[in-house]
Amino acid sequence: MASDKKMKIGILTAGGDCPGLNAAIRGVGKTAALKYGMEVYGFSSGYLGLVNNEYKQLTLRDLSGILTVGGTILGTSREKPFKHKEYDKYVRKKPDQIKENYDKLGLDCVVCIGGNGTMKTAMKLQEQGINVVGVPKTIDNDVWGTDMTFGFDSAVNIATEAIDRIHTTANSHKRIMVVEVMGHDTGWLTLYSGVAGGGDVILIPEIPYDRTILRDYILKRYDEGKPYSIVVVAEGIYVPPRKDGAKRNKSAGNYIAEIIEKDTGLETRPTILGYIQRGGSPSPADRILASELGAYTAQMISEGRFGEMAAQKNGKIISIPLKKVAGKLKTVPADLPLINQARSLDTCFGVRL
Repeated sequence: MASDKKMKIGILTAGGDCPGLNAAIRGVGKTAALKYGMEVYGFSSGYLGLVNNEYKQLTLRDLSGILTVGGTILGTSREKPFKHKEYDKYVRKKPDQIKENYDKLGLDCVVCIGGNGTMKTAMKLQEQGINVVGVPKTIDNDVWGTDMTFGFDSAVNIATEAIDRIHTTANSHKRIMVVEVMGHDTGWLTLYSGVAGGGDVILIPEIPYDRTILRDYILKRYDEGKPYSIVVVAEGIYVPPRKDGAKRNKSAGNYIAEIIEKDTGLETRPTILGYIQRGGSPSPADRILASELGAYTAQMISEGRFGEMAAQKNGKIISIPLKKVAGKLKTVPADLPLINQARSLDTCFGVRL
């Protein structure tokens, strides 16, 4: 944008942490400062920092040495300033507080780094007259409009390594081992790590499983002289309520392990990977993707392209309107080539072919 005024931008990271957040902050901040001469400010604890006006100016020294560091130097939270069914006086003020703080600091744009909820809130802020640009991150890879989110590759590596290690225990003890992987609504992480780790059974939310098929498949393997099986399960698969209607106090992994042992009579043990999948240093692929998205975001701001999200499409970094992204979920299609390839290797997805 042709102007003598130095642009001022804010950056925040919202939602769950994941590997690559600091690489993205660095990509945005260093490009904005070095290439476009912008002033860069970091808001703490996601949208909560915008509400409470908690920020600091980010210098090149602050942005140095963080490429490989996990977590986020800005901190994060799941604050959703618009998500309330009953708007009391305090709640109603939150968007107004954000706009007031934005104007007081004289910002030209806020970079919102996060997943689906973050993009939805970013779009609403844009509608409030606040310039925003979104950067997609999540280990779930379920943000609509981008082929890949940073954080996903690192999580796949972590989950795959865990499955690799589970193989040796399963083989040694001749047990059925159930590995629960993160993914409330989508099964991208479970599918990729399950295929990479040689899972015999892969259960994801997008493909309803049949308990009988699961039993028959494992017993067939046993009869063929394969006494152990690896079952990789997304945490968001369907777990039926109890017969009395009460909600089961069991994770998906524990439930699947329970029914497999009951239905087959074979010793079965669950392993819940949990937050280990979100921690640690980002993989090289995630460092590169986060850096690319961050640098492109700075370019978008310099060109005045607000209300959009940076994205990866067919190997290229592009942008897409937030209105097309917000409220949508990128789920695993049942006819995904990777699923068909896995089935050709006799991987069971809990349904008949």
